[in-house]
Amino acid sequence: MLKTIDNEAEVEERLAEILLAAGTGSAEKYEEKAVWREMLSPSPSLRRMLITGFGIQCFQQITGIDATVYYSPEIFQGAGIQDKSKLLAATVAVGVSKTAFILVAIFLIDKLGRKPLLYVSTIGMTICLFSIGVTLTFIGQGQVGIAMAILFVCSNVAFFSVGIGPVCWVLTSEIFPLRLRAQAAALGAVGNRVCSGLVAMSFLSVTRAISVGGTFFVFSVISAISVLFVYALVPETKGKSLEQIELLFKDEHEWQGSEVELGDVVHLVQKQ
Repeated sequence: MLKTIDNEAEVEERLAEILLAAGTGSAEKYEEKAVWREMLSPSPSLRRMLITGFGIQCFQQITGIDATVYYSPEIFQGAGIQDKSKLLAATVAVGVSKTAFILVAIFLIDKLGRKPLLYVSTIGMTICLFSIGVTLTFIGQGQVGIAMAILFVCSNVAFFSVGIGPVCWVLTSEIFPLRLRAQAAALGAVGNRVCSGLVAMSFLSVTRAISVGGTFFVFSVISAISVLFVYALVPETKGKSLEQIELLFKDEHEWQGSEVELGDVVHLVQKQ
């Protein structure tokens, strides 16, 4: 490393990063504490990581994306589409929108960052979910209702795919230390799938109780809460090393968005 970098201080910083990532720069080595035990009795910084990772995975699903996709034919029928070919075309449009905007996210996630995409996604979904509720509850069947239902359902899945859909998986893979990453990511995936199943299984029962439009009003409220969650608890991880991300969660102020310089990594290692 000294052969390629002239600055000795920078060499020390890089070495500290390597040692910390490998688990040798920390007093807590892999063999000294079982991973699951550490996760069940987490330190404050790990607790913040778990809240962020598990929370974003759950919000990805409890905003109703799977119910919207699975039951889009019922939504369009409620808006007034009766012809089967038109119903199929509208349903295909939903799938195309979801797939196309995932490709958009691939190009934007490293250019704009994770948090801006999450803001665009959650705010856009909140507006679309509320608009679907308004369309189905107050506008009813007819050409205007059909057009608005198709527009807002497709827009909702597009906003999902450009942000919270893919970004939550990226965040989960970035925010946890290497020694915990596999187990923590698995825990987040479990939360994601459980929430997906609960929403999908309860959707029809809830719609019978409060109507389809009322259900989407509920989803819009949950989506609005997800905006606040992103604002308060999700840090920007774009361009940051593992050690810088870990520093973000070391105290509450940094967790909520302050920047971490590379030079701070050495202090983290020295404290440990």
